[in-house]
Amino acid sequence: MNTFNKKLIYAISAVVVIIIVLFMGIYIGGHTGSTVNRSDLVDRSIITSDKFQIFWKAWQILDNKFVTAASSTVDSKIYGAVQGLAASYGDPYTVFFPPEQSKAFQEDIAGNFQGVGMEIGIKNKQLQVVSPIKDSPADKAGVKSGDYILKIDGKETSSMSVDQAVKLIRGPKGTKVIISFFQAGATKMTEKTIIRDIINIPTLDTLTKPGGIFVIKLYSFTADSPDLFRNALRTFVTSGNHKLILDLRGNPGGYLDAAWDMASWFLPAGKTVVTEDFGINLNPKVYRSKGYDIFSKNLQMMILVDGGSASAAEILAGALRENGVGKLVGIKTFGKGSVQELVPLTGDTSLKVTIARWLTPNGHNLSHDGLEPDYVVEISEKDIAAKVDSQTDKAVELLTALP
Repeated sequence: MNTFNKKLIYAISAVVVIIIVLFMGIYIGGHTGSTVNRSDLVDRSIITSDKFQIFWKAWQILDNKFVTAASSTVDSKIYGAVQGLAASYGDPYTVFFPPEQSKAFQEDIAGNFQGVGMEIGIKNKQLQVVSPIKDSPADKAGVKSGDYILKIDGKETSSMSVDQAVKLIRGPKGTKVIISFFQAGATKMTEKTIIRDIINIPTLDTLTKPGGIFVIKLYSFTADSPDLFRNALRTFVTSGNHKLILDLRGNPGGYLDAAWDMASWFLPAGKTVVTEDFGINLNPKVYRSKGYDIFSKNLQMMILVDGGSASAAEILAGALRENGVGKLVGIKTFGKGSVQELVPLTGDTSLKVTIARWLTPNGHNLSHDGLEPDYVVEISEKDIAAKVDSQTDKAVELLTALP
């Protein structure tokens, strides 16, 4: 895997509160693919134009009149201006990082995973849990996919960005954070005190259902996922069975390369897995199957998805469904498929900017909407209390009915 293909694809639109950025695509620095110097797209004359005079005039008035102007440094003013510029694009994942936040973000993506163990994103202009990590403090506290986050340590989140929320929720092992959630169907918010811990992210589990149905439960798309997935497929193939359930529920994503590699086991060479759309300034990049394609037409497959399936999970599910490999069972996925580039601005500041969006083989924009299952199956509170997995049961029923 070359340097370009080791881009951190962490599809938020969500950031992991452990803290790892899982389902947002992240390029560290300038990526080495086809690109343009975006600074050349800026008309530098605008800085001295009449339109820009409002900026200088506002700065001067604030310096002269604001009651605490003396304590405001030039750096803080510039940082605030850049933050406002980034926010003006209306994308919650395009943000400016001042020195402290830039350092923290670099540490997060380097692998310092201490926190509560949940991925969060923004939906309907409100912070929302994409998925809790299995066996994490958040999971054990009863946090669910789809829960809205209303307060963090007493601070309202209505105008908070994902990265601001991450900064409040993250923290060293053994410390606590108090989060107020609002769950679907509830009449009031629920306050949970969660003790932070070191988070171990699981990758996959396998099991066999009656009737020779093999199940692969994939929790995340890590650097190790392709090898582990290959080994799981080997076990499936040697079992002599041809019915497979791929469980992507609660999977917030991870490495794009992992999803690309996994899809290639089921697709002929050249079939589209996903397209990276850079907008009007760059040509799209199409990721095509590597052509492992080890399965015959006898393979029968169902793919489980839910509101916690995001980013790379949606890429894999969309590629397999739209190429006729398997059907989706469950509820609508989260709907996050964008790529961010982390660009150093100075030695201690950086800008995270959305540079591309992911499209399924049929051109469905994952950033605009999630994937609708072929078979919609809700899991009720009654099912949860009775420990009944109606979605898996439906997949088993569908596969059992096939010859």
